[in-house]
Amino acid sequence: MSRQKPEYLNLYEIIRDEITSGSWPFGARLPSRRQTALDRGLSAVTVEHSYELLCQEGYIQARPRSGYYVIYRSDDGFAAVDSQPLIHAPVDEADGEDTFPFTVLASAMRRVLADYGEDLLRKSPNEGCLELRTAISRYLARNRGIQASEEQIIIGSGSEYLYGLVVEMLGANRVFAIEYPSYEKIEQVYHAKGVTCELLPLGHDGIRSAALAGTKGSVLHITPFRSYPTGVTASASKRAAYIRWAEQGDRYIVEDDFESEFSMLRKPEDTVYALSGAGNVIYMNTFTRTVSPALRVGYMVLPLRLVPLFRQRVGFYSCTVPAFEQYLLADLIASGDFERHINRMRRKRRRQERGATP
Repeated sequence: MSRQKPEYLNLYEIIRDEITSGSWPFGARLPSRRQTALDRGLSAVTVEHSYELLCQEGYIQARPRSGYYVIYRSDDGFAAVDSQPLIHAPVDEADGEDTFPFTVLASAMRRVLADYGEDLLRKSPNEGCLELRTAISRYLARNRGIQASEEQIIIGSGSEYLYGLVVEMLGANRVFAIEYPSYEKIEQVYHAKGVTCELLPLGHDGIRSAALAGTKGSVLHITPFRSYPTGVTASASKRAAYIRWAEQGDRYIVEDDFESEFSMLRKPEDTVYALSGAGNVIYMNTFTRTVSPALRVGYMVLPLRLVPLFRQRVGFYSCTVPAFEQYLLADLIASGDFERHINRMRRKRRRQERGATP
C-alpha cells in the first residue's frame, strides 16, 4: 500500500518546480507564509515546513523583517566568480550510538539463515542478487526520487571497488575531474586505474564555477550532499550547474551520495540523478554508515543507456559481495528495519541540533 505524500512536501515540490522553471526568477520575493496558506488553502504550519525546506536546500532565503527571496540561479554562468570562501566544517566520524541495532541485525541474520539455507552457498549473479537489487530499487523510489529498474543496479564491495568499474566502463583515457579537497581514496583509485585526475577547488556551495567551466574533464566525480573532509554541501543552483555541464558533449557525472540518508531535513536531499533527465549520471551509495563499516557493500545505479556498455566491458566480473550479506541487506530493507533506523537517527540528529542552537 503506497504512502500518501505529506502536504508540505507537495507544496515544496510545486514551489521548487516554479522556481526552477523561471516562474519565480532569482531575486523575486515570494508571498508571505500567511498569504501562501490563504491562496493555496493550506495550514500555516504546512507552508512554514515547505518554506523551511526550500531555504535549507538553497532555493530561497529568509530575510529578517522582509520576507522570502529566490536565490536559485537558473542561468548561473560557469564563469561566474565565487565571492565567498570555502567553509571548512570537518565531517565527524560515526560514534557508537549511530550504528545499526545489533539485536535487529542478529534477528535478521537468523531469518536469512532459516529462509535461504543452502542457497546461501550458491554463487551470486555478477551484477548482484536480484532480491537485493529489487529491494534497493524500491527503496530509492520511495526515498530518493530515483526511478531505476533492477537491471540498472550493480552491487559491489564498497565504493572504491565501484570507482574502478566506472573507469573500466567509461575508459581510462578520459580525464576525471574531482572535488578538491575530497576523500583521498577517490583520487588514489582513479590513479591506480591509470586515469588522469583534475582537482577542482571547492567553494562555499560546491565546485567553484570558474573551475567547472575550465575543466578538461569529461567525467565529474561529486559528493553533493556533504563533501569529505570539508562538509561542503552543493546548493540547488550548483547542482543545476553540474547537470548543465554534463549536458555539453560526451560527459558523465559520478554522484557519490555517501551518508545522505542522515540529512536533518524533513525530506532527503534531492539527488543529481533524480534532477537530471539527460541519462548521464551514475549514482553511488554504500551501507557503511547506515548499517556498519564492517559490511563492505555498495551499489551504483547506471543510466539505462549505459547498461549495455557495462555488460559489454565489465559485466563478466563476478560479484564481490557474499550472497549471505546481500540477502541480509535485502531483508533489512524489505522488512522496514533499515528505514526505521534511518528515521530514528535523523530524529536524533535534529534533536541534537535544536539542543545546540542558542
